[in-house]
Amino acid sequence: MKSYLTTPIYYVNAAPHIGHAHTSVMADILKRNKLARGMDVRLSTGCDEHGQKNQEAAEALNLAPQDYLDQRAEEFQRLFDLVGVDYDYYVRTTRPGHKEAVARAEQQLFDAGLIVKKSYTGKYCKGCEQFKKESDLTEDDRCPEHNNIELELIDEPNYFFPMEPYRQRLIDHINANPDFVDPPMYRGELLKMLAEPLEDLSISRPKARVSLGIELPFDADHVTYVWFDALLNYLTNLEFPGGDYQDWWSECRHLIGKDILKTHGVYWPTMLMALDLPLPKGLVVHGHWLGDGGVKMSKTLGNVVDPIEVAEKYGVDALRYYLARHMRTESDSQISAETIAQVYSSELANKFGNLLSRAGKFAKARFDGVPQMGQLTEADEAVRAKALAAAQGLAKEITLTQLPERVAALVDAAEELNAYFAHSAPWDLMKEEATQPRAGTVVYVALDSLRLLFEALRQVIPVSSDKALAMMGVDLPAAPWSPALDQLQGGAPLGDIEVLFARVD
Repeated sequence: MKSYLTTPIYYVNAAPHIGHAHTSVMADILKRNKLARGMDVRLSTGCDEHGQKNQEAAEALNLAPQDYLDQRAEEFQRLFDLVGVDYDYYVRTTRPGHKEAVARAEQQLFDAGLIVKKSYTGKYCKGCEQFKKESDLTEDDRCPEHNNIELELIDEPNYFFPMEPYRQRLIDHINANPDFVDPPMYRGELLKMLAEPLEDLSISRPKARVSLGIELPFDADHVTYVWFDALLNYLTNLEFPGGDYQDWWSECRHLIGKDILKTHGVYWPTMLMALDLPLPKGLVVHGHWLGDGGVKMSKTLGNVVDPIEVAEKYGVDALRYYLARHMRTESDSQISAETIAQVYSSELANKFGNLLSRAGKFAKARFDGVPQMGQLTEADEAVRAKALAAAQGLAKEITLTQLPERVAALVDAAEELNAYFAHSAPWDLMKEEATQPRAGTVVYVALDSLRLLFEALRQVIPVSSDKALAMMGVDLPAAPWSPALDQLQGGAPLGDIEVLFARVD
């Protein structure tokens, strides 16, 4: 079975930030979950290289546009590689194949009479690169997403794509497919956006104002509006209109932040309808990250979380784990370097890493490897069952909304394992020959249950999990993965037991 996951492609007018890392890491975790279940998965992420903001960023640095774009695209790619995003497509909208496909789509719409030219006067947000209706603005006449940017009043000729003819059809599609938008609260928001007639979508910008873009095939004085260009990347990755794009497109889900629900839930579906193409399978929407105290991040406040700095200081898996553990889809979440460090220490180091070190070193020292499992007690069975149930939570399909609770179940199981190990005190049981077999059973149960948890955590923190499994002397699980107890072999050697999560000051 196939699955095609996409992230937004990110503007490169500034350095990559925690939001870019978040969406792409979440997509990677969902991909790993699908791979673990034996699916054939493709993932795309990358850069949106056109538009006014990118053009002005290059001008501010006195760089030729392509030189600037090359530098930024490499910077974003380094971030995604650093945080372990296993992407199949790294999108750059300056790629010739993408530009050619966008131009073909525009020519198709133009030839069908679905693109019209007219003059337009309206308020324009440079941050969104969108014209804004009065209903889109705050009480003080600002864009809610870019409150610090003055709106511009622009009067210029543009080419427009009428979306209103597709509005009812889109409403019907949403109502007929309840899982088209996940979680459901954003489905309601999207239907509100569609409650009133849709304005025509401006799909071009005059070259006199914006030159960094794909030239319209029917008017050399205009370039393509950046969103009309960017959204088509989801298809052009698949070599649309050729190749086997239909097989993958029918299984496509877009992961997006809540701020771009309108572009993906209104603009994009109406564009696809006009092109006589099927809609994606769905939109997966999430909230944003805020600084301590729920305050929006800003360099002025000094509460910006740099994903590269965090990964270099605490390790990639500390960042990935925090994002998965504490992200929310229906609300915003808080993040700081301090809270990442606290969670890394209290959960990864103390609950998972510490138990592996204690049980693993004890097993090597007293049993010369994996001990034999003897008769199980009720306490043994209970702790094993909890570990198995927690692991099974990641052997099933997970949604972004479910991910934090599935990770939390692994943490609860690890906490119970630690309590079980401390209460059973195998070091005391080893003092008497009669209770030494019982000590072996306790250590076996702890190690085998911990193995299950790390097999599940491979989807979230693959680097550390694979190291842990290597220490236990077990092979990486094959796909499709089916969690099972008693996979450690009594008498088998263990690898070198090293500190998995080093303490960080």
